[in-house]
Amino acid sequence: MKLLLIYCDKFGYKPTTKTVEEAVENNQPAQFENIQTAFIQVEQEDVEREKDVETKLVKNLKWVCGKNQVKQLVLHSFAHLSNSKADPEFTKLFFDKVEARMKNAGYEVFQTPFGYFLDLQIDAPGFSLARVFKDI
Repeated sequence: MKLLLIYCDKFGYKPTTKTVEEAVENNQPAQFENIQTAFIQVEQEDVEREKDVETKLVKNLKWVCGKNQVKQLVLHSFAHLSNSKADPEFTKLFFDKVEARMKNAGYEVFQTPFGYFLDLQIDAPGFSLARVFKDI
């Protein structure tokens, strides 16, 4: 799994092109302020070690949210960090499990529309933990 974490003063998206035929129809844009974003690439090898990867991801998300003093989080499937990709069905279920775990821990969690290219608006400040990359 590859993970790019970006703290944003402002983050917004607008769905543009559907890329996964089975994806739920969604053309609704969204805007957030003072939010942690997680650009996540679930890789094929993560399928075999799902529980371990899920636990490590949740720990990393909690850690970075704590460091950036936020309780809001956006999960974004970002299949551009590696050549290895898990299939879309596995990835979407994985995201749903991570969202549930983070919500159970007291976070407000959002997912960008899965299976879409999005126009993104990112306003990210330049301090040390505003951008973090992890290879889980």
